[in-house]
Amino acid sequence: MSSSNYRRNKAAIDQFRKELMAMVEDIDVRVLNQAVNEGVRYAKKKSPVITGHFRKNWRSAPAVRSKTGEATKVLVNNADYAAYVNYGHRAVDKAGNTTGYIKSKDGDHLLERTVNYVDKRLIVLFKAEVEAVQKKHDK
Repeated sequence: MSSSNYRRNKAAIDQFRKELMAMVEDIDVRVLNQAVNEGVRYAKKKSPVITGHFRKNWRSAPAVRSKTGEATKVLVNNADYAAYVNYGHRAVDKAGNTTGYIKSKDGDHLLERTVNYVDKRLIVLFKAEVEAVQKKHDK
């Protein structure tokens, strides 16, 4: 009788472990995709608009898992002048003399602010996913 209980318990534990590992392996990619996609929306919302080209060029690729098992995702703006909007630039006169420094009020360090936003969202979303897994398995 104890041998039968042992096999049933072992089978149940193995099944639980298998389900849990499948969920955990998928959590980081799912959370990363969601957080960076929210970051793209944040960047587009905060982008300064003159023609709309800068705002439209915010992109992210799907999350990929490296050989070491880490998940990564890229957030970029492909507009030719994105660095000038993000970091500012100097203004020059016709003689080439610097006349001032131009910083965009809305675009100033937008990439860095977006990365900070994504970091905060990652924490919140990952915590919510962990709680969902705990809730599912705490019957």
